[in-house]
Amino acid sequence: MTNSTAAIPVILDVDTGVDDALAILFAVKHPGINVLGISCVAGNASLDRVVENTLRVLDVADAPSIPVAAGARRPLLEPARSAAHVHGESGLGTLQLPPTDRTAESISSIELMRRLILASPRPVTLVGLAPQTNLALLLRQYPECADNIERIVFMGGSATVGNATAVAEFNVWHDPEAAAIVLDSGVPNFMYGLDVFNQVVIGEQIALELLHSESNLAQVVGRLLSNRIALGASRNSEYTGLIGDAGALCALVDPDGVSTEMLPLRVQLSGYGRGQTLVDRRTHPGEDIVHGLASEWEVAEVALDVDVDRYARLFLTTLGLGSALPQPA
Repeated sequence: MTNSTAAIPVILDVDTGVDDALAILFAVKHPGINVLGISCVAGNASLDRVVENTLRVLDVADAPSIPVAAGARRPLLEPARSAAHVHGESGLGTLQLPPTDRTAESISSIELMRRLILASPRPVTLVGLAPQTNLALLLRQYPECADNIERIVFMGGSATVGNATAVAEFNVWHDPEAAAIVLDSGVPNFMYGLDVFNQVVIGEQIALELLHSESNLAQVVGRLLSNRIALGASRNSEYTGLIGDAGALCALVDPDGVSTEMLPLRVQLSGYGRGQTLVDRRTHPGEDIVHGLASEWEVAEVALDVDVDRYARLFLTTLGLGSALPQPA
């Protein structure tokens, strides 16, 4: 958190697994971000684990007092589904963080977000790094909050392939109705999807160097980056080194590092494509438009490409770990 008036007032909505943890560390450490509060939702792990993970990660960041609150335990319509095959039963892979003295707020995260948004002298940016259940509930229960929200930056969706299914990304797939509500809220949306999420990687040698550092923060980041997952059936777990959700925050503070377009966007709510973000990248009207068969689409800013080295450096230098980067010859 920072007291700088130039910093962007931000509320994070998280389901703290491996990459949410990296994003929280980045947000707390970056001088251009003022973390007003953190809202928790079930997703990568159960809600109780998400809250506990979030509080412990704030300790790692040596963060000031930041309010953290629990929100939805399940999607709007469907049961919660575990992502333990990626993030482990704890949500943080093999990383074990010590207990914390921090405690969550007694109010729900929806109420916390409402209070923080309405009290902010500047419009707040909501950064959604999880299924968007909490954000949908906020905007439906307290629509007046939309007037003081600058935009919603969310990690989710894809203009190409999926990961939860062949076409759907996990966060949107986990609660597609919530994503559709947020997209239809009238608040500007910025989609940082799999197209860029899967590109920003920290090299394995750097992660190993961080693991052997004397700094606790460096060791934690090294362990999170080194979380290995199986990328397909009958395949061994592999190093990916993704900064993941932290990339959405990189795009927030350094928008020139990502290529975007304003594009029609909608969320598929039925069939095998349920949870898919349909992105209309056509340059000419199709038959659906010509013959009046197209329903209304929302328009959102969609990230399509990213400067990988730029964001990898931004991520590490923000955390004070730039010394691990290869030095110019």
